[in-house]
Amino acid sequence: MFDVKPIPAFQDNYLWLFRDDGSRECGIVDPGDAGPVLDYLQANDLVLSVIFITHHHADHTGGIARLLEAFDVPVYGPDSPRIPAVTHTLSEGSEVSVFGRSFRILEIPGHTLDHIAYFSAGEKDQAPVLFCGDTLFAGGCGRVFEGTHSMMHQSLLKLAVLPANCQVYCAHEYTLSNLKFARAVTPDSQSLASRLQKENALRQQDIPTVPTTLEVELATNPFLRCSEDDVIAAARSHSGQSVAAPDEVFGVIRDWKDSF
Repeated sequence: MFDVKPIPAFQDNYLWLFRDDGSRECGIVDPGDAGPVLDYLQANDLVLSVIFITHHHADHTGGIARLLEAFDVPVYGPDSPRIPAVTHTLSEGSEVSVFGRSFRILEIPGHTLDHIAYFSAGEKDQAPVLFCGDTLFAGGCGRVFEGTHSMMHQSLLKLAVLPANCQVYCAHEYTLSNLKFARAVTPDSQSLASRLQKENALRQQDIPTVPTTLEVELATNPFLRCSEDDVIAAARSHSGQSVAAPDEVFGVIRDWKDSF
């Protein structure tokens, strides 16, 4: 059974550790800090055998060097000069097989130009898995630092067509703030109100709100609903402009979120 566990780091990062349950070998996604990873490996008698990187930001790559001092393992990631530790460069359509599971690479620029995601289709009774870094968040999406609003929106749409039961492993615990903004965009959504209540209860118990699923995101995440009437109306009201194209609507609500 493919197993994924969160390792908290910094203020709100999740470093995702994955393995075939029962094996000592494991992988880590976006190890921005080596310390929590090494502590977890020691406490659980595990051996690191692979590293996945989604993009170059330091809170996703800062621990690679120290981990490589302890474990001589391959580092998979985008072809980016800002991630010199990558040993196996990946691009759209590349495939990586680890622990009996195959991951297909999706290029999803916007947050950064080098951003990629790792998608594994469901097998037998196991749900599909998506490691999406800082592109899609529970209830929201990443800031557009290097790309354009249109580029980021198209990247989100690429993720939105994956299976509805896909388990979405994003890299930050931003869910409550994202959902509070989503309520400002679509205040009449009962599904969103119910979700916010549920996620609040989890955080009060210090339980992660992720992974989420694409089904939940498609129902409640405004950044995946830019072609729907209620989100379009909110974008028009906020901007005072008659925006209609989904890319334009996305741009309005992403700017809105930046100053929310």
